[in-house]
Amino acid sequence: MSALTLLKTHEKDLGGGFVVRRSLPAAARRAVGPFVFFDHMGPVRETPGSQHDVRPHPHIGLATVTYLFAGAMMHRDSLGSVQRIEPGAINWMTAGRGIVHSERKPEDLLDQTYDLHGLQLWCALPQADEECEPAFIHTPASALPQVDVNGVSVRVLIGEAYGVRSPVRTFSETLYLDITLQAGQTLTLPHHVAERAVYAVEGEVALDGQAVNARTMAVIEDAQPLVLTAHTAARAVLIGGAPLDGPRTMWWNFISSRRERVEQAKADWQAQRMGQIAGEHEWIPLPP
Repeated sequence: MSALTLLKTHEKDLGGGFVVRRSLPAAARRAVGPFVFFDHMGPVRETPGSQHDVRPHPHIGLATVTYLFAGAMMHRDSLGSVQRIEPGAINWMTAGRGIVHSERKPEDLLDQTYDLHGLQLWCALPQADEECEPAFIHTPASALPQVDVNGVSVRVLIGEAYGVRSPVRTFSETLYLDITLQAGQTLTLPHHVAERAVYAVEGEVALDGQAVNARTMAVIEDAQPLVLTAHTAARAVLIGGAPLDGPRTMWWNFISSRRERVEQAKADWQAQRMGQIAGEHEWIPLPP
């Protein structure tokens, strides 16, 4: 039986009842492979007049990975990217030396009622790439491979598994799978990456017989093959990859292997030297 570490998820209300559940970073585990941040957003019912927009804010030293199960968001950034984010697509934004972006309700949905539900993850960039040029790449749902593994549906969002490879390019070995199971189904998980964790999005699952409740992350502490079992209809994601190449300083939206670089980013954002988004006139102030 594989050893598991269950991470306590912290709920945070971002305003207006928009709740996220944060699994990473955690006291027991700062990262899983390159993933250093894991937020489960919603599901939340969006209604006319609800205000859950994320105003312009900066990042350095990381890549954001946005994946929706339901709803839509409009991404804009200081590179000039404007992209509607919809369910099933992977949106990879490399911050590198610095980028500014916002995420807002699309204009055509301002007077609509709909559900918003998804995951927001961050990958720390390898030290050699921390100061690379920023970039934004949208990979539509239709470009991501989906396989049937003994009746279990697996979407390979990032990396390679079950004989297929995602077209999403990364800076280090990275694995991200979206797994949908019916009650009673099982799936033997890939174990070719050094670090892995399973997050139960919906439903009740078990790993080698050890229960993992809904909205819980289970870090797999060894490289043994293990079996994911669904006790109810369930959805889960598997994340993982090569371990980070050294410790990171993480403060607000900034990540770096050098603490002084984070201090410089604070000063740059305070002075509004990190770029502007066309059409945006707001910005999130530096936290105290």
